[in-house]
Amino acid sequence: MRIGRRGFVGGGSAVAAALAAPQGFAQKKYSDGVTDTTIKLGHTGPYSGPASAYGTIGKGIEAYWNMVNDQGGINGRKIEFITYDDGFSPPKTVEMVRKLVENDKVFATFQTLGTACNTAIHKFMNQKKVPQLFVSTGASKWGNPQQYPWTIGWQPDYVTESAIYAKHILAQHKGEKIGILWLNDDSGKDYVSGFMKGLGKENEKLVASQVSYEVTDPTIDSQIIQLKSSGATVFFCHATPKHASQAIRKAAEIGWKPAFYLVNVSISVDSVLKPAGLDNCQGIITAAFYKDPTDAQWAKTPDFVQWKAFMDKYMPGANQGDAFYTYAYAVSWTMQEVLKRCGNELTRDNLMKQVAGLKDVEVPLLLPGVKINTSPTDFYPIQSMQLQRFEGDTWKLFGGVITSDGA
Repeated sequence: MRIGRRGFVGGGSAVAAALAAPQGFAQKKYSDGVTDTTIKLGHTGPYSGPASAYGTIGKGIEAYWNMVNDQGGINGRKIEFITYDDGFSPPKTVEMVRKLVENDKVFATFQTLGTACNTAIHKFMNQKKVPQLFVSTGASKWGNPQQYPWTIGWQPDYVTESAIYAKHILAQHKGEKIGILWLNDDSGKDYVSGFMKGLGKENEKLVASQVSYEVTDPTIDSQIIQLKSSGATVFFCHATPKHASQAIRKAAEIGWKPAFYLVNVSISVDSVLKPAGLDNCQGIITAAFYKDPTDAQWAKTPDFVQWKAFMDKYMPGANQGDAFYTYAYAVSWTMQEVLKRCGNELTRDNLMKQVAGLKDVEVPLLLPGVKINTSPTDFYPIQSMQLQRFEGDTWKLFGGVITSDGA
């Protein structure tokens, strides 16, 4: 994995090149899941189960395609979006994705959610040569086009993100003891690996305790008590939304007030922080790459105004303070852009060619300065983030955009 990417939205020159290419629009070429009038995309997500807070992502994506279809579709084709509930259970993901590929015959899967769930279908998708696009997980394994040319991530990878936290801790909390909580799966292993790399060998001794948990654990109270007992005054917390809320709440309950670093996948104000109690969240630090809907500074920016109009029309009554909806909009826009660039050559080979040819694309709702870049050898679309601190009832960005280039 390597660190080095930037942000989102359409590279005009690349679009022009795609439009100019005679094979793009002059003749029609289709793979499974495409007709003259439709493009079929598949998705799995946790609409139920221990990570059901992420279910809003799938709902947001579905609403986005409804909007696109109302606007005439993509190059005249409507999106048929098929989404199944896998309950955040890898065996269920395998079952549902086999159904999508073999029965529904989707053109590609899009935003299948969860590290363990995507790992369970990783080899299958590549053996079938069906694109597994913009998976909703930041594990570093998704950026391996040599071995898995049909799979790509979207968000910044966890190794990069956690190294950013480690560097900030070394600068701001020199010599302090660190406690680490991590989910026992490949995502947790990536987070811990990146964090330790960020600390460097000479500082590994600062880690007083690191404890894991299972996604099916009803609570993580014992882990938080153990971390406090270690004497740690800095806390690096990797947890899914439900357990992140529990960690914040339990730390406050037992009077543990460490410098708190929380991973990006669990920073929704409405889904995570409010259930934990906003008073308990003051000062928490995380890294972001897309706009938080509770941050008033974005209210009048054109992309945010457009997103709000989309939410009002296509998701009336939905909680607009849930950041997973802004995430869903941004990643769906990215997928729409790639499909546009395919023109009428809607083959899986050409889809992957377009996915691997994104240059300085600026995507709506990504932070200023964050852009998407890919190449045939670089499957890490976003490698830029900015630190932010929770103050009052919202996140406040500080410092500049941090972009990884290199190890």
